[in-house]
Amino acid sequence: PRCWEMAPDPRVLSIQSHVVHGYVGNKAAVLPLQVLGFDVDFINSVQFSNHTGYGTFKGSVLSGDELWDLASGLQANGLATHSHVLTGYIGSVSFLRTVLKVVATVRAQHPGAVYVCDPVLGDAGKLYVPEDLVEVYRKEVVPVATVLTPNQFEAEMLTGVTIRTSEDAFRACDFLHNQGVRTVVITSAHVESAAGDVITLLASRRESTGPGAPGVGVVRYGIAIPSIPGHYTGTGDLTAALLLAWMHRLGDEKLVDALEKTVASVQAVLKRTLADSGPGSELRLVQRISDFLEPAVILRAQGM
Repeated sequence: PRCWEMAPDPRVLSIQSHVVHGYVGNKAAVLPLQVLGFDVDFINSVQFSNHTGYGTFKGSVLSGDELWDLASGLQANGLATHSHVLTGYIGSVSFLRTVLKVVATVRAQHPGAVYVCDPVLGDAGKLYVPEDLVEVYRKEVVPVATVLTPNQFEAEMLTGVTIRTSEDAFRACDFLHNQGVRTVVITSAHVESAAGDVITLLASRRESTGPGAPGVGVVRYGIAIPSIPGHYTGTGDLTAALLLAWMHRLGDEKLVDALEKTVASVQAVLKRTLADSGPGSELRLVQRISDFLEPAVILRAQGM
């Protein structure tokens, strides 16, 4: 269906960072969700002048109490009726635990609400967050999430599994399934079987949340993605938002299509960014709106 034909109307509560300049956090997530037909209520966990990869940044950080104040205002007016909750970078244990209270509030109004969690912990062996957040994610967040979108390092941190092969990655996915997560998408992994300069997206969905041996009732896919020169901030935020959108729009039976469309859109943005501004530039999001609505799928998912 076209985005304006979706029923019931999907509403997303997105709790992420905000930057005045550039496209990370909510700035990377809200626009594609809106273009794809989602009403988005967004709470900015920080408000910074620009992302923290610049030489300096200025701004303010929302406290857990301030987050709860905003959420309780929505609840008091009967507005916490979201179909989805989306979260990205969270910098403190107190804020993370308040996010879980917000998810519980939303599910009290809408028991089937989907929680898409991008567990931003770090990358390439380096933590971006205080170490005590890792244990809170493991023990308190993972059991609540419906969809989890870690990178390779984050999947390793959450599961204790060292990932060198796709088999290792899916063992990590099984661990997360057994904690209650229905769909795991490892958004960027470097696995030994991949040929050339590629990263691999690996996805695993447990068809039933009931107990069973690892791999039973699970579908698994991989997409080999050629590397694009440069390090681009905000791609994880964009990927999680697009996965939420396409998984909802297409339904459970078309996870492959959701993965392919998400990758196609992100690749289109990165290629335009590289061509216009060079490696590692701010994402050229506005210039690729057509690729959110009608992504040209080139890279195909393979069953694994």
